[in-house]
Amino acid sequence: MTDLTISVAAAEFGRDMDTCYRTIGDLIDRARARGSRLLVLPEACLGGYLPSLGGDTESEEARRRRLRSLPPALALDGPELRRIAAMAGDLVVTLGFCEADGEDRYNAAVTLTGDGVLGSYRKVHQPLGENLCYAAGSAFRAFDTPLGRMGMQICYDKAFPEAARALALDGAEIITSLSAWPTARTATAERLEDDRWTQRFDIFDRARAVENQVVWIASNQAGTFGSLRFVCSAKIVGPGGEVLATTGTEPGLATTTVDVEHALGLARGGGMYNLRDRRPEIYDSVVARHGVVGQPSVPEGLAAAHA
Repeated sequence: MTDLTISVAAAEFGRDMDTCYRTIGDLIDRARARGSRLLVLPEACLGGYLPSLGGDTESEEARRRRLRSLPPALALDGPELRRIAAMAGDLVVTLGFCEADGEDRYNAAVTLTGDGVLGSYRKVHQPLGENLCYAAGSAFRAFDTPLGRMGMQICYDKAFPEAARALALDGAEIITSLSAWPTARTATAERLEDDRWTQRFDIFDRARAVENQVVWIASNQAGTFGSLRFVCSAKIVGPGGEVLATTGTEPGLATTTVDVEHALGLARGGGMYNLRDRRPEIYDSVVARHGVVGQPSVPEGLAAAHA
C-alpha cells in the first residue's frame, strides 16, 4: 500500500501571464509544503478563459469584442510550459491552457513534471459558444505517470458519462477534471452554494467517480472573468463517491492523502465492479447518433434552441 498526497486548486487566472506564473508558483510551493506528489490546477491557467460564452443572441459587436480578447495560444513544446515544468520539478502537475496547432486553437490540458510532458488532451465537448473560439478534440486516452495511470478531461466533458468511462476503460485509475465552470446564466443565486450550476458541478464529480470507481480530482477557476463568475468547488472524490477534500465555494487548495490501489480495491473488490459487469453488447443506442433509424431524434424544442 502506498499513500499518495494530492492537492487540487480553485484559483483565479486572467490574461496577465506574469500573474499566472506567480499564482502557479505559489500553488506549487503550497502543495509541495503539504507533501503532495500531484497538483491539479484549473482549466485555462495560462492566460485565462474566455470573457464570455457567445450564442445566438450575441450581437456582432459583442462577438468581435470577445474574439479580440482570446487567451494566448501556446505550443505544447513551447517556453511557457517548459517554465511550468521547471517549477514543478518532481511534482506531477496538471493544468489547462490554450494550445496552438497551426491556425487552430484548442482548449487543452497537460500533465507534466520537470522531466517533461507525460500526457496531453484537447477538450472534446464544447458548450454553446466555445466552438466559436476553439477547435474540438477527438479522443480520450489514459497515460502512464509515476503515480499510476491517469486520464484528463475539461469542464463540460464531465457532463458526459461516456467521456469518463472511456478513460476508465483505458485503465485510468485517477481522472483529473479541469474546469472554468461558471454560475448559471439564468435564475442566478446570490450565494454560490445555492447556484444551480454549483450543485450540478458537484453532482457530476461524485457520479463520475462512483460509476467508474476511480479517484476523481476536479479543479476550477475562482473569482470572475469578463461576464463569468466561477463556482470554485475544487474537490477530490474517492472511488466510492465520497468527497475526501474540497475547497467548497471559496478559492483555495484542497489536499488529502489516499492509497489509490487500496481504495480502488475496496470499491471494485465486492459484488459491484462496474467495469467488469458492463453489458456493452446491448448499449448500441448509447453511442448511436440522434436521428438514426430506430433511435430517438433530438426533441424539437432542443433542436430549435441549438439551431
